[in-house]
Amino acid sequence: MHVLFLDANVLFSAAYQPETRLREFWTLPATELVTSEYAWEEAERNLPRLEQRQRLYALGPGVRLVSERGPVPLPPDVILPEKDRPILSAALQCGATHLITGDATHFGVWYGRRIGRLLVLRPGAYLASRDPADPPPPRPALVPL
Repeated sequence: MHVLFLDANVLFSAAYQPETRLREFWTLPATELVTSEYAWEEAERNLPRLEQRQRLYALGPGVRLVSERGPVPLPPDVILPEKDRPILSAALQCGATHLITGDATHFGVWYGRRIGRLLVLRPGAYLASRDPADPPPPRPALVPL
């Protein structure tokens, strides 16, 4: 099973528009979605409209929220701005298999590479890597607010 840590920008983008491919993450089989309180609060804070925040809240039950337990020592070759270190730290702490992020500026050098056991991917790259012959199990559809 894949444990996908969703960065704040993925949560933000999934809630920003009612129709987005990012909502596919909530229907994937054999996956667990995880994010941190830090990432969740960042996404929530940056959504400008009430209906967007409501869409974020509707996605919440499908995501396991983890608390940061303090910084994890990062490998010396991982250089990140202070604001992104808690994202990587939480992803490593919770045992995620993948960090899903659209932040090409800070994580782009890591796309397709591993930090420990954590594979860093763009959302579209992860979705494209899934076997299309493996349809998602039936789940109730997310209704746009």
